[in-house]
Amino acid sequence: MTRVRASKAWVINGALVVLLAGAGFGIYQAFSPEPNTAQAQTRSTPVRRATVTETVSAAGTLASSYTGVANFATAGKFTSIDVKVGDVVSAGQKLATIDSTQAAKQLQVAKANLAVAQDALDAAETAETTPATGQNSAQNSVTSAQAKLDQAQLDVQTAQQALDNTTLYAPGAGTVTAINGTVGQQSSTGSANSGGQSSGNGQGSSNNSAAATTTSGSSGFITITNLTGLVVDTSVAEIDVSKVKAGQKATVTLNALPDKPIQATVSSVNLTPTTSGNVVSYGAQLALASPPDGLRPGQSASVVITVAEAENALSVPAAAVQSVGSTNVVTVQENGRNVTRQVQVGLRGESTVQITSGLTEGENVVLTATTQSGTSGGTGRTGGTGGFTGGFPGGGQRGTGAGGGFGGRG
Repeated sequence: MTRVRASKAWVINGALVVLLAGAGFGIYQAFSPEPNTAQAQTRSTPVRRATVTETVSAAGTLASSYTGVANFATAGKFTSIDVKVGDVVSAGQKLATIDSTQAAKQLQVAKANLAVAQDALDAAETAETTPATGQNSAQNSVTSAQAKLDQAQLDVQTAQQALDNTTLYAPGAGTVTAINGTVGQQSSTGSANSGGQSSGNGQGSSNNSAAATTTSGSSGFITITNLTGLVVDTSVAEIDVSKVKAGQKATVTLNALPDKPIQATVSSVNLTPTTSGNVVSYGAQLALASPPDGLRPGQSASVVITVAEAENALSVPAAAVQSVGSTNVVTVQENGRNVTRQVQVGLRGESTVQITSGLTEGENVVLTATTQSGTSGGTGRTGGTGGFTGGFPGGGQRGTGAGGGFGGRG
């Protein structure tokens, strides 16, 4: 009986040892990282003739080709405003008026003084021809009267100008986008009309009697913006500016209309740079070919400018060309073997590269991509550069990879 019990105990103990050993091995397998295997996935593609396009990308903003700011050149109380926000106006169109009572009186007085000065000159000239009058005295009277007449004429011109300045005219064509004042309000000290900022067609001419000046970003009584002649303002990096020239074609994609690219043309590139921190760039402007309705100045856009194009050129995918300094090589399939060959490249497009020498049409070049992968088992653990993914038993086990991440639940 004792011997039987001892045998049973040995069997039970042995089974426990086996179970513990198995559990330990399972835990070791679960928590020990498996080596990642770099698998080189290769495929080949023939050298083809195609159009290779080199482009320059940048961010841009929609802007008006013309913005004019209209201000009264003299102070006064607004007596009429003949337009409202949203109205489309033409150059020289009447916009508003201020009280002209005082200016009209000043002109009336100036004209009366002119008449008096004219009569005085006529009398002096008559006296000059009278024999009883001294020659020198008569000449002095004429000279004095002529000077007074000249001054009176200048006073009339000044008074007329002041009266004309009580009416405000549009400095250019466009849409009224802002009115900063109401009828009955007193205007501030007058300033000349601003011909505005011309980005495209340069419509900054003023038909008002006030002088016209060109300003950028100024505010005034009435702002007029050309909403139909929109352009795109962009900045080109200094490394690319030598490639960008007026007349080149471009594609503009608005953030508000990502599915409707707009064709455009580079209209100008600034000669002087703009520096922000250590970044040097050059401003450029693009004219839109057929802009859709509803665009507004200030909208953001992405710009892609075509700076060079090679038609019917030998080309390979960009992934086939390996570059080290000025040396470019590709891997070519020859008689079932992969052979490295040096080539000369031309244009570098976004996805293709022009080959100017070293390859012939129809040859197969190799594209190689290396991926990291592990093994997956019943526990659901998978390796990877970003950590194991999977779950815990019954759905996988937790793992930590080079990325230090945790897996999810399987």
